[in-house]
Amino acid sequence: MDKLRVAVVGVGHLGSIHAKIYKQIPGCSLAGVCDSDPKRLKEVSGSLRVPGYSNIAELFGKIDAASVAVPTRLHKKIAEELLAHNVHLLVEKPFTVNLEEADQLIDLAKKQGLILQVGHIERFNSAFNATQKIIKNPKFIECHRLSSFPNRSLDVGTVLDIMIHDIDIVLGLVNSPIDKIESVGINVITSFEDIANARLTFKNGCIANLTASRVSDEIMRKIRIFQENTYISLDYKNAEASVYRKIQDKITKERLPIEKEQPLQKELASFVDCVINNTEPLVSGIVAREALEVALKIQNQIWEK
Repeated sequence: MDKLRVAVVGVGHLGSIHAKIYKQIPGCSLAGVCDSDPKRLKEVSGSLRVPGYSNIAELFGKIDAASVAVPTRLHKKIAEELLAHNVHLLVEKPFTVNLEEADQLIDLAKKQGLILQVGHIERFNSAFNATQKIIKNPKFIECHRLSSFPNRSLDVGTVLDIMIHDIDIVLGLVNSPIDKIESVGINVITSFEDIANARLTFKNGCIANLTASRVSDEIMRKIRIFQENTYISLDYKNAEASVYRKIQDKITKERLPIEKEQPLQKELASFVDCVINNTEPLVSGIVAREALEVALKIQNQIWEK
């Protein structure tokens, strides 16, 4: 078959990386990039030597799939138009600004018979994947995701921008309904919450404590998982994982062997594979909606206070 024709809509910092990676993935061809900023469009299309379009309508009929990396408030509008024209989509996280928009996109993708994937990149982190067979029935999970001020993705707060990664991971690990959510947060630089903490209590008894900040001097992306006789420590940033086990009266430590790979490369390659082979994405619109629902509850608790 011919190569899958892919485009990237929105070529800011993240979108431009998507475009570069698509040029490297076997089985697909970067057919073009699209952005409303003429200067940015010219810069990216010129450096990658692909056509540049200022309007997504110019892409219709020329592409089979696309990454949507525009500001969150535009996700629904752009994704809806592309789905209506039979384009398979990878929409960057957060999926949408509310659940109603998420439901509309999920329904449209299903109606059109199209792949709809959402960019929860930590699902493709090598350190996380290395621990999947070890994590069983977690009792307590602690997540820290700290970064310096990004000067981008400022149309949402730190819950939808940063914490949502850990929400998605925790929901997948615990696999139990949430019984209670307790959240606090403050704004420091923007009008949204820049620091947030949430405590999730699940019906099976597991507790998850999540902290996210985008005004930190330190960059940290770690998760610690505690279960019976076992403690698992993951460092997403450095792709490292260690497992501590109680064996008789001793604590042993095992450093898991990890083949360090680029999560975004794996994520986009997986998307291309799903489209070509018509298989369900690891993070479908339905899965992303679950994380979005919890993130919005946390965000709304913070805003109400």
